[in-house]
Amino acid sequence: MTLILGVDTSTDVCAGLARDGEVVASAAIHDRRAHAEQLTPLIRRLLSEAGVSFSDLDAIAVGVGPGPFTGLRVGVVTATTLAFVEDVPVRGVCSLDAVAAGWTAAPDEFAVVTDARRHEVYRARYAGGRRVDGPHVGPAGEVPSLPLAGPGATLVRPDVAGPTELDAGVLAAHALKLPDAGLEPLYLRRPDAEVPTRRKSTLVQPKLSLGRKR
Repeated sequence: MTLILGVDTSTDVCAGLARDGEVVASAAIHDRRAHAEQLTPLIRRLLSEAGVSFSDLDAIAVGVGPGPFTGLRVGVVTATTLAFVEDVPVRGVCSLDAVAAGWTAAPDEFAVVTDARRHEVYRARYAGGRRVDGPHVGPAGEVPSLPLAGPGATLVRPDVAGPTELDAGVLAAHALKLPDAGLEPLYLRRPDAEVPTRRKSTLVQPKLSLGRKR
């Protein structure tokens, strides 16, 4: 039997377990401001309630976004650290793919959307259950006119047909079937805080007087 832990912090703080491709448990904390403080306790609680320990894990799957810089970094670092400690493989998957995998009886074509803030959304288009375009970031008006799913779908229009939350248990259950996205977080845009490229002088500059000399 294969027991996989799923972790995703692209939106909320999410963790889930799957055994042999079937969801065992899922949990989420709907707070996007304290990923670092909440993720590890959530994973511990999830494992405890499922009656398993870290040593029982056979693999770890982590959503690599797209999402905000800080949130994604917490999820990926936590997953890779746990995998190193427990000596199990870790696999990165696109978080939008995990949402799409949770849509049972999905239409042939649809789009998955999450909130990118700044009046923008992350989006990807799917056909036949596979991602065929994206992920991208941009205004909601650029999302194709298709059935929608995802935590940010209502930012595009109110009639959402698919799941509106990412289920980390589903992520774990489908992790080995979804495309390998690597472990580099999909930020899709530059972080707000950047290292300055120009040094600032700390010397006091003398003031020039343009008046007539007496």
